[in-house]
This record gives sequence, structure tokens and C-alpha cells, in this order.
Amino acid sequence: MTAIPLGVPRRLLEFTLDGQETRVPEGSTILDACRAAGKDVPTLCQGDTLEPKNACRVCVVEVEGARTLVPACSRKAEAGMRVRTDTERARHSRKVVLELLASSVDLSTTPNAAVWLKEYEAEPDRFGPDAARIDQEPRVDNDLYVRDLGKCVLCYKCVDACGDQWQNTFAISVAGRGFDARIAVEHDGPLTGSACVYCGNCVEVCPTGALSFKSEFDMRAAGTWDESRQTRTTTVCAYCGVGCNLTLHVQDNEIVKVTSPHDNPVTHGNLCIKGRFGYQHVQNRD
Repeated sequence: MTAIPLGVPRRLLEFTLDGQETRVPEGSTILDACRAAGKDVPTLCQGDTLEPKNACRVCVVEVEGARTLVPACSRKAEAGMRVRTDTERARHSRKVVLELLASSVDLSTTPNAAVWLKEYEAEPDRFGPDAARIDQEPRVDNDLYVRDLGKCVLCYKCVDACGDQWQNTFAISVAGRGFDARIAVEHDGPLTGSACVYCGNCVEVCPTGALSFKSEFDMRAAGTWDESRQTRTTTVCAYCGVGCNLTLHVQDNEIVKVTSPHDNPVTHGNLCIKGRFGYQHVQNRD
């Protein structure tokens, strides 16, 4: 959403959303308006801490007068606009996009993916057994987080989080072209030989589990990862005086991973290596 200077009231825009008159603050996107109205428009690449990249195209909607479907995550709402979110054209587009994604990558750890595939009656198997897939073994080259490119949908959120939108480390980027495109560090080598500072902000924004905590990866492999048994407690990081908020994910009285609230004015979901991965001393009982 476009930033508005503090103290400046935001003008309300009126437009039609699925036949209903809707009012949203100036600068809102169509997706903002849909969520405010309680409409479930699916999206993978949109994040609440990053500028939209329009990469996944799952959130497309129909705007009267527009030649093509438009991505709701980046298209700004305009006064007098007439938007329809659940037309046959929009639903068919989402169905095909979901089929293409699910036929080429593993969406098993993507939140809501199974629900969307069922809702839109997507059939990834219709492309047959010879459909090209990104079947790569997870890259486990450090003790903090794992890269599983077989789950990557190239949403570019990790690139933005590592780049000029947050960390400014620029350790990762897109390598290759077409179906061979992939997220990689310099020379496509191990993380340990790259410019990565292990802040884990890329893991924070990954929507599919292509980037995951080593602890989560190991527990999923062992069949012990169970989010229904996990509690979340938000506290303040004790490593320095910045005041970053940490959300501790605890299962069976053990911290299994650490995230940060995206709405926190200090961190906006971002942490350093100490805040995100330096929690072992809390549960050291020796």
C-alpha cells in the first residue's frame, strides 16, 4: 500500500466491487479492498512487507474496460472503477495458473494451496506423467536454514527481502532463464561461500516452504512437525537495545523457530541472525 505522510488524512475512494459500492482509502490496492470486504482472492507472491512483484498471477480479477485481467495485489483502486473478482474468466485463469504451478513444483507446504486446488477444480495431472518438474534435492549446506528449490514458484520475495527493499545484502538473485530459472547465490554455490549474512528474512517471506528453518525441515522429515501443537509467544529480543519483537514458536516445550510480527514498527518482520536463530541458550538445560 502506498505510504501516506503521518498526520495527513487519506481520501476515500468509491468504486464497485462485485456489484457492491465500496469505499477504501486512497492508495489501497484492489486486493486491499477485497480483504477489507472479506473476499478470498488467492495470492502467492504478495506480501505485507514487500512491494508486489506480480509474479504468480493467481490474484487476477476483471476490471470493466480493461483488455486483460489485472493483478489485484498491485493494481491501485480508482474512483468509479468496476471490479469483479469471481467471474468465469478470472476463475479459469486462476485454475490454469494453479495447475501449471502444481504440475511443476511441490506445493505440499504452501499454505492454502490444497484448498485453492480443490476450490478451482484444478487438475495438475492432466498434463501427464511427462510434464516437466523441478525435482531437486533440498540443499542442506548450513545449520540454520534449508533451500528446497523443488518448492520454489519464483515469486522473487526472497530476492527483494535480501536486496534493496530490506537487507541490502544482495546475496541472492535469479539465475538461468525460462524453465531453468532458479533462485541462487553467486556462482550457484553453497550459502557458506556466499555473501549471505543469515538474517533469515528470506525465510520469513517465502510463501511455499522453499526456504525453511533447519529445525522445521528436520522435524518434517521425522514426521514430528505439528503446528496444531505449537504455541506462539511474542517477546522482545535481548541481544541488543533496538527492541526487535520475536515470536517464539514452541512445540513440546522446545523453541522450534522464531519469526517476527510484520506489523511491528521496529522490525516489520525482519530480524538479524541473533534474533532469528540465536535462541538455543534459552532452552539449554545443562
